[in-house]
Amino acid sequence: MGLLALGTPLPWNEAKQYADHVRYHGITQFLHTWNRLKERQGDELLWGDEIEYMVVVLEDAAKSARLSLRQTEILDKLSRIVDNISSECPKSISVPTFHPEYGRYMLESTPGSPYTGSIPDILSVEANMRYRRNLARKHLKSNEVPLTLTSFPLLGIPGQFTEPYYDPVGAISSHSLFLPQEITNPHARFPTLTANIRQRRGSKVAINLPLFVDAKTPQPFVDPAIPWERDIYPEDSDAKNGAALADHIYLDAMGFGMGCCCLQLTFQACNIDEARRMYDALIPISPILLALTAASPVWRGYLADVDCRWNVIAGSVDDRTDEERGLKSRYDSVSLYISNDWKNRPDYNDIYTPYDEAIFNRLKDNGVDSLLAKHISHLFIRDPLVVFTETIDQDDKSSTDHFENIQSTNWQTIRFKPPPANSPIGWRVEFRSMEVQMTDFENAAFAVFVVLLTRAILSFHLNFYIPISKVDENMARAQLRGASALGKFYFRKNVHTQGNSGPSSGLASPVNGNGSHPVKEKKLRNCFPAPPHPENGINHEPVESEYEEMSMKEIMTGKGTNFPGLLGLVSEYLDTLDIPTDELRKINAYLDFIRLRSTGQLQTPASWIRDFVRSHPDYKQDSVVSQAINYDLLVAVDEM
Repeated sequence: MGLLALGTPLPWNEAKQYADHVRYHGITQFLHTWNRLKERQGDELLWGDEIEYMVVVLEDAAKSARLSLRQTEILDKLSRIVDNISSECPKSISVPTFHPEYGRYMLESTPGSPYTGSIPDILSVEANMRYRRNLARKHLKSNEVPLTLTSFPLLGIPGQFTEPYYDPVGAISSHSLFLPQEITNPHARFPTLTANIRQRRGSKVAINLPLFVDAKTPQPFVDPAIPWERDIYPEDSDAKNGAALADHIYLDAMGFGMGCCCLQLTFQACNIDEARRMYDALIPISPILLALTAASPVWRGYLADVDCRWNVIAGSVDDRTDEERGLKSRYDSVSLYISNDWKNRPDYNDIYTPYDEAIFNRLKDNGVDSLLAKHISHLFIRDPLVVFTETIDQDDKSSTDHFENIQSTNWQTIRFKPPPANSPIGWRVEFRSMEVQMTDFENAAFAVFVVLLTRAILSFHLNFYIPISKVDENMARAQLRGASALGKFYFRKNVHTQGNSGPSSGLASPVNGNGSHPVKEKKLRNCFPAPPHPENGINHEPVESEYEEMSMKEIMTGKGTNFPGLLGLVSEYLDTLDIPTDELRKINAYLDFIRLRSTGQLQTPASWIRDFVRSHPDYKQDSVVSQAINYDLLVAVDEM
């Protein structure tokens, strides 16, 4: 999660004095990268996943499941035995890397080296994920398990939900009524980030999730688990003064959001233009896959009437002051398309997007085009939240830390990532909306699907553009209970580039000796040409006629004659590859799973969890998830 620099972090009243300094030098650093690498070409497809686990202590005798706060010990042990790991690691898998995360009960894992576009690499993803989970499990205590669970159902309940127990009265960074200080990673960045967000906004964060009202849920619901009369911190009275809403689940700390787990994917592009095309195309996909991976229906011991984490995290890092509350949170959906392709009509960027005019002009004066300049200057309206005294002054030609200070704390559904300093890595795009799934097979299926979809997008010149306002509406709809099975989403009706009747006319592959048919390639690749302009000129229909509401089934499996669905497009792309039958069968097993999920024949994890809770013999139809229910739920998840 962002930069983990070593040093002395400044409290907010001191850090804010350096905001303009960080912004100015951050832009200087970006311009050095831009000038050095804007013409960079030919980078191959390299990509990877990030999976987050929560370490849970299962006490069988007591039928309790608690969060283990041993992150530091576990990571230290994993780092010290790297030589042993190397000798035990299968030849097909590089030694993985484990990283700290915000919650002291969390581990993040990434492959030891990026995947390529080879079919064996594509098919190694599940084994790689399984190896990482098993490796983590091997170095835990016998009663600890690493779960890929988006949110811990009992986080913040009264009593003990961590091992060991800590009292929330000591929450000096967040001032939370529910979460102790010790739940946060002790690295200085994290408690400082928590405190500085609270101090900048002038109050604690306040998140209210609608409660799922069951047959015996009290109405109106006034939460008896909130310590209404606590009087330790100045914000303790916020709850009774209106911050906690009736019939809602009230959350008041960064840990409720940044303590969630997710699945993220990053793709290296051929060049900056290809990265921008991929970035834009994935923006409308992000809410669709958020709904399809929905996995978090329980919060602070109650069933919620939502299925996803996104708004919780957005609220948990919401540093906006009262005057800024009309803007999006710095953790939110994307606000701007940035590709220079002719397909990107100005009409699609249809929401108010504030930007720093001085930074915009500076970028323009240095040769950055208007779309990218507006994107960067929009990110840079934010203040840096953590400033280390040791890194205030940097060599802007060799460091990008000030740029990343702002960039990495704009947590959006898709992230456009310039090359890091002093690295062979190229221009990249990060896909960030998905909830982590409970099994390695499911996580691998979504990873494989997304990488194949990116190749179909680039190869067939697909056009997924809809107005940003409709993407935002889709993000709101994606989080509703049962959205994947019951919801409707705005989506483009005809995704083929104007003048193309289908994927074959957009395919950018070599041809055989007589020039008649494309040669089937043996691997996924980068470096597709830009979509050609239509021969007869661009014929723009009214934007409103380009999209309509579709069900998840229609978006994924097709509607009418013009739209084959995302799975259909991926299948058509696979037809352009030379893949042995047994390997194609394995890929299709992932796509079949996603098809069953998208048609409702398989439940989302959120629906499965909700049904598990409501059918448990201890459930009293009152929206409450007890310790016993939580224990049985997490045992069932671990046994999957």
